[in-house]
Amino acid sequence: MKSYKIHLIRNALTQENLEGRYLGHTDSPLCEMGKEQLEQLISEYKFPDAQVVFSSPLKRCMDTARMVYPQKEPVPMADLIEYDFGEFDGRTAEELKTHPVFPKWLAGEQGVDPPFGENQEAFARRICAGFEKIVDGLLKSGVESAAIVTHGGVIMALMSRYALPEAQPHEWITPSGCGYTLRITPSIWMSGRKLEACCKIPEPERDMDYERMLWGQEPFSAEEYGECE
Repeated sequence: MKSYKIHLIRNALTQENLEGRYLGHTDSPLCEMGKEQLEQLISEYKFPDAQVVFSSPLKRCMDTARMVYPQKEPVPMADLIEYDFGEFDGRTAEELKTHPVFPKWLAGEQGVDPPFGENQEAFARRICAGFEKIVDGLLKSGVESAAIVTHGGVIMALMSRYALPEAQPHEWITPSGCGYTLRITPSIWMSGRKLEACCKIPEPERDMDYERMLWGQEPFSAEEYGECE
């Protein structure tokens, strides 16, 4: 049976990332360090081919997409934008520790959202609707591979919702410029809306210990997640 691949890639670093600030809808560009790190990844490791590239319309994702896939103009999709942190956007946890709402939100209290920010359920509905539109579009069109360049919070939420094996959102934390390849098997997708996580992005070309360097953990288990080929 024909299968398809979809590649989720997190945007490269911004200055706010370096400073540990919450960054949601604010349209920050990549910082120089982020560009340099991504250029190094591109030169030393292999990013997967993609017939079409989708991206959050924010600069940090569009610029990342253009660097990784210079021959493809990314298709912007508003549904792929990061969570809206409202009043918390652009501030650090240290700066917010005395905020009356922040400790409750950080603890995950039910019904607590950032002031003027996004409801968690609304965020999940938005990004899942956009993602499912892309997957269903691939199946209908016959396009076999696509890349989605988006944000860390979006990737964690999508992986925890759709990926097999199943894992909690924090277990899908992704370094900047990295991501996951998912295999779409039409029968599995149509019956259960699930995809198989099969490898991490980028793939090593020379350094087989790259996961310890990029991800800070033991190498990705092909036995646990399957093969990409």
